[in-house]
Amino acid sequence: MEQPKPRTMPTQEQLRTWRSYIETAEALQARLAARLQSESSLSTGDYQVLLALSEAEQKTLRSSELATLVGWERSRLSHHLGRMEKRGLIARNACAEAVHGIDVQATDAGLETFRAGSVPHLRAVRELFLDAFSAEQLGQIGELTAALRRNLGLDDGAAR
Repeated sequence: MEQPKPRTMPTQEQLRTWRSYIETAEALQARLAARLQSESSLSTGDYQVLLALSEAEQKTLRSSELATLVGWERSRLSHHLGRMEKRGLIARNACAEAVHGIDVQATDAGLETFRAGSVPHLRAVRELFLDAFSAEQLGQIGELTAALRRNLGLDDGAAR
C-alpha cells in the first residue's frame, strides 16, 4: 500500500503568487466598492442583496434563503436589511408559510436603484477587470476559477 505524500510548506515563489493574488483581489474589490458607492449610493452589500432579489421569483426571497445566497450569517443580514428597509430599498413581511419566517422583497425604488447602479458598476467591472485581459486570458481565468471553486467544494463554477 502506497503511503500518502507528506505535505510540504509552500515555496517562496508559491507564497509570492498567493500574496500577489490576494492583494490584487482585495484592491480590485475595494476599487469596485468605492466606485459603486460613489456612482450609485449602493454598498456592495446592498448590491448583493438587490441582485439576489432581482433574480428571484416575484422579487422575493425568504430571509434564510437570501442569507445563503449572499453568504452571510443571518444576524448580519438582518442588520443590513434593517438599514436597507429604512432607505426604502426592500420590505420585510411575515412569511405566510412559516410562523417565524420573513420574506424579503425588493421595492420598486430598490429595483430602480439597483438598475441605475448596475450600469456604472458593470462599466467599472469592464474597465478594472475585463479590459486588463485578452479573450484567451479571460478563458484561462474562467478555467482557473472553476478549478479553485471545485477545490473549495463550491458549486459547479457558474456565477450567479
